[in-house]
Amino acid sequence: MSVAVRPRPVRLVWRTIENAFDWFVLKEGQYERQAPDKTGRCRSLTFPGLVLDVPALLSRKGAAVLAALRSGLKSKAHRAFVATLASRRTAS
Repeated sequence: MSVAVRPRPVRLVWRTIENAFDWFVLKEGQYERQAPDKTGRCRSLTFPGLVLDVPALLSRKGAAVLAALRSGLKSKAHRAFVATLASRRTAS
């Protein structure tokens, strides 16, 4: 019996020795590094509202990491995403 394994759309790699973080996105079957925006944040293309403050993560500033995430979860994009998920749930 063969089992098909579907690749995950995102790979996150925190390289603690190098104090670096990489966010990879699956595009056309290949993982490509997604660079942080000019504020140093990575934003999920798959899960709107998922925001990671990379400099805060690497500086071990947990409160700032959490603040960026909370900000993303309050965004219009995240609210629309949640509404879409809810409508799919009620439709099934």
